[in-house]
Amino acid sequence: MPEVTGFSAAYDAVLAKWPAATAHLDVPTPFGATHVHCYGPADAPPVLLLPGGGATATGWYGVAAELGRTHRVHAADLIGDPGRSVPGGRPLRTVEDLSGWLDALYDGLGLESAALCGHSYGAWIALHHALRSPDRVARLVLLDPTNAFAGFGARYLLRALPMLLRPTPERNRAFLAWETGGAPLDAEWRELDARAAEFPTARPVTGPRPKPDELRRLAPPTLLLLAEHSRAHDVRKVAARAQAVVPHLETETVPGATHHTLPPATPPETLRRIAAFLKSWRGTGLEAHRA
Repeated sequence: MPEVTGFSAAYDAVLAKWPAATAHLDVPTPFGATHVHCYGPADAPPVLLLPGGGATATGWYGVAAELGRTHRVHAADLIGDPGRSVPGGRPLRTVEDLSGWLDALYDGLGLESAALCGHSYGAWIALHHALRSPDRVARLVLLDPTNAFAGFGARYLLRALPMLLRPTPERNRAFLAWETGGAPLDAEWRELDARAAEFPTARPVTGPRPKPDELRRLAPPTLLLLAEHSRAHDVRKVAARAQAVVPHLETETVPGATHHTLPPATPPETLRRIAAFLKSWRGTGLEAHRA
């Protein structure tokens, strides 16, 4: 795997915030080895967490600690993004490839189905997977999803452009400070976010938003959580468009949150809301890897 000293140290610092009983797996898939952090009772209902683009699975530590009381949590680094997943074999090029990667990850973890929770780009991936493999997604949680129901805000894209064209830790820090409005954030997580600019990454898989007719057929019960002060998009537009077409949808606002304060600074009441939503499904997690 690519090794960047500053990034690796920052990754370990955030990973240390996970519960002590957390296990770590490298799950082979046709697209490479996926690094997964696992926590919670091995026989509990499983939930798979996907981070946003440019982020890592480590940022789910608070979510994992709460959900791990009643669920077996699996948090995966995205292949090709900063983290400890290692690309190999077939390249990820299409939305169908991303869904195939998730199917292979489910298989590698020994899961017939699982609840699926994603943030930002990870929520976009999760939504597309739920549309393509509905039998494998028991519950769907979308945490401030981008390009799922509405486009990015123009000001957000303009601010992000320098960071996207030539990422540096300084540019990452400036963008995070702007989007979060200077909200207090965990210092180690802020450092990891900045150091992600030093990590060699692949071009992300992009694609269109799902069409309304597709969204009307979305099968899993879905919880849409929108950051109150998100600068990534107009959350009112996102909510209105989702509510107009998605069946079995519950929508709530995460108070005080911005797009990039999530998931590490998810408020306790929102963590409890996610846990309650997932508890309504009592599937089992029969894992091939008893980690």
